[in-house]
Amino acid sequence: MINVSLLKKTCEIPGAPGFEQRIRSFVQSEIAPFVDEMTTDSLGSLIAVKKGQTDKKVMVAAHLDEISFIVTHIDDDGFLRLHTLGGFDPKTLTAQRVIVHGRQDLVGVMGSKPIHIMKPDERNKAPQIQDYFIDLGMKKAEVEKIVSVGDPVTRERELIEMGDCVNSKSIDNRVSVFILMEALRELKDVELPFDLYAVFTVQEEVGIRGAISSSHRIDPDFGIAIDTTIAFDVPGAQPHEMVTKLGAGAAIKIMDSGVICDYRMVNYLKQIAQQNKIKWQPEILTGGATDTLGIQRSGKHGAIAGAISIPTRHIHSVIEMANKEDIRNCIELLKLSLQNLDKFDWSFS
Repeated sequence: MINVSLLKKTCEIPGAPGFEQRIRSFVQSEIAPFVDEMTTDSLGSLIAVKKGQTDKKVMVAAHLDEISFIVTHIDDDGFLRLHTLGGFDPKTLTAQRVIVHGRQDLVGVMGSKPIHIMKPDERNKAPQIQDYFIDLGMKKAEVEKIVSVGDPVTRERELIEMGDCVNSKSIDNRVSVFILMEALRELKDVELPFDLYAVFTVQEEVGIRGAISSSHRIDPDFGIAIDTTIAFDVPGAQPHEMVTKLGAGAAIKIMDSGVICDYRMVNYLKQIAQQNKIKWQPEILTGGATDTLGIQRSGKHGAIAGAISIPTRHIHSVIEMANKEDIRNCIELLKLSLQNLDKFDWSFS
């Protein structure tokens, strides 16, 4: 159904916002046979072009970066203090391993005050980011030979298969990177109607920065972002809170907090899904934004933009979960959407 081995590699390679060089290099080597040209812009986004039959441009964006940390201080005992790169729920950090990317990679653990010596009011208080530190098991002098203030820190967790699903850190957004790579692979010998700009963007988790700069450079006519979305289909959730459900198909974004998708693109994606019997579900996300925002607004003329989203449980944690059939449906929806862009009436009506 999907190449789990490739998805595993894609999820496990580190790529903090602003430090995406390892995952970018991996993607570059994977897609080189399937595109006509590749460039990296000044911010670090990888822009791959597959020429079409006309010079109209469609941009598809999947962000490379993952929520991470940056070292802000090394104390006298060798413990590291950190600042977040992206949005974290602090309670998910308890008892987790991380990788500090200094002169070499070092595995550390997220430490905090033991519950045994907490005061009663501390036990009942939700943990805060500042309550955590990184323990490398080394003295300060040893730490400073390898680690410097400003080094990135990523989370340590491998991808595994669980029933119909995959589970890993960084499903957000490496599953979308995987989907775009696989779409390029499967479209290798297909002639597309428009020039395809497959953009693997940087620094999405800290403000959609890569999509803004690359969209301004490309100035696309059409845009499709690929990103994860919330699947709160778990015990205790009310139907109106779920946003999406695992196993219910590719999600077609209608809106999030940063964008109202162009109704023409929404209708087009729905039509492609229905005509080709691709399982799909609508997505309205009232909190959070994606690269769709950058694509829609940042070109010189604006773009007819929408998004394909991958339902994901336990998002922004190290146990993110996506359904393998949903992932396959997203690949199919993206491929067929790119192949048929010239067959839809894009006029306002």
